[in-house]
Amino acid sequence: MNAPTRASGAEDGTAAPRGGPAGHAVVPCRACLSGEDLDWLGGRSVSLALDLTTSVTVRPPGARPPAGAVPDGGAGAWAGEVWTFLRRRLPGLGPRPPAVTARSEAPAASGLSSSTALIVALFRAFTEAAVPVAGGAGGWSVPARTLAQWAYEFEFAIFNGGGMDHLAVIAGGLLLLDGRTTGLPEITHRADFPDEWAVVVLDSATRKDTSDHIRSVRAQLTAGDTRLAAYRERTDAASAAVWEAVRGRDLSALGAAMSRAHRAMRDLQGMSTPLLEELRSLALHAADLPLKLSGAGGGGALVGVCPAADQAEVVARLRRALGPAHPRARVIPARAAAGLAPEIAAAPAP
Repeated sequence: MNAPTRASGAEDGTAAPRGGPAGHAVVPCRACLSGEDLDWLGGRSVSLALDLTTSVTVRPPGARPPAGAVPDGGAGAWAGEVWTFLRRRLPGLGPRPPAVTARSEAPAASGLSSSTALIVALFRAFTEAAVPVAGGAGGWSVPARTLAQWAYEFEFAIFNGGGMDHLAVIAGGLLLLDGRTTGLPEITHRADFPDEWAVVVLDSATRKDTSDHIRSVRAQLTAGDTRLAAYRERTDAASAAVWEAVRGRDLSALGAAMSRAHRAMRDLQGMSTPLLEELRSLALHAADLPLKLSGAGGGGALVGVCPAADQAEVVARLRRALGPAHPRARVIPARAAAGLAPEIAAAPAP
């Protein structure tokens, strides 16, 4: 792991981080096209970064929050906990974090990794803006691989999950990942998503519960559950098919492979719900759009891919079909996005 160093753009010519000046970070969310849990069970998964971003801005001392901002800056308790984590690794940081303003375009608790995006944005904004008490200009320059490792360790201590989300939002684009039972998965390949395709998110407005899900799956793993083994085998194969479909620019094959991944989630792991299945049927009937649940399940968002030229019409059809029967559900158009540091995909793992 590369060591963090003190840096000052004014003194050594280093550029401000991607997305704005020091103390400001913009991070995409991600959709899982196939491979939930395989990042820590072992097996292949495919993630796609989306342009539904989360931003964190460190406010100057004494600056008032923007008009309409929530009292905690939108970061909740995460800001203090991330700062505590950093103080154990970056000597000389003060006892309390600086004030921040956080905003997110992704629905919360939806399986799109909005919480990971917030955590990664806090890590980046804090390390770029934080000045040790000992003095000196500039913050800490933390390599992208170290940032991913720290964000993974931070969330693992809370949820005991894997590292797909952290790599997905930092590297961006389309990733083929090879899972590991401990530590970050390996980025096998990174590719740009076809410009002629777009993503449609159907947020069910029902929250998923990551912590309960991971506890349940780890219990299955300990017990040697045969259904979990079957899920891993079927989903790994679906991930390979998803990757090949995107690389071959075969939209029909992509929809079929994502549907196979969804059925494995539903039939072998019980990740879906009657509402989610109703929404899937609605989307297929109204817009001929195959949808797959993204994330741990039990609620959250469904994602589908359509021609970019048809996205507006697909979104309009889905919104009409939802009608009064599903007033809380939302249809959100999205596109593929670059990550915070795409170069991490080319960096060798430690």
